[in-house]
Amino acid sequence: MKKRPVETIMGLVVLLIAAFFVVFAYRVSDLQVVKGYELSAKFLKAGGLTTGSDVMINGIKVGTVVDQKLDKENYDAEIRLSISPEIKLPKDSVAVIASNGLMGNKFVKIEPGNAKEILKNGDSINNTKDFKTLEDLVGEVIFMVTGNEE
Repeated sequence: MKKRPVETIMGLVVLLIAAFFVVFAYRVSDLQVVKGYELSAKFLKAGGLTTGSDVMINGIKVGTVVDQKLDKENYDAEIRLSISPEIKLPKDSVAVIASNGLMGNKFVKIEPGNAKEILKNGDSINNTKDFKTLEDLVGEVIFMVTGNEE
């Protein structure tokens, strides 16, 4: 009989420690959605980008992909981004869909421009570069090799 309260207390301690580690891992892993102002960008290919993917500048997370849909007029992939309010992006910034390595996760890489005018909530990033698949890259290499033989 005396073991039951001790076992219950130890079980609660173990659960509290497990909950602490889950919260700690969530904060450290940078999985939170960045809340800030929203921008949109259109790409010909989304290349495996998903809602919740990171938006990065020079390898640092500054935002999150919050939505993606197909433009019904020209069938472009329209991506909505939430950018941290501390980050002020110039109008001539470039958005690129990139990946971490050959098989890594996809993310939106932003290359800030030099314009004086700043993007505001609801604006669109007009300068975009599409994701290049492995097949695209191999095709370019083959084209370069066969084009140089002539």
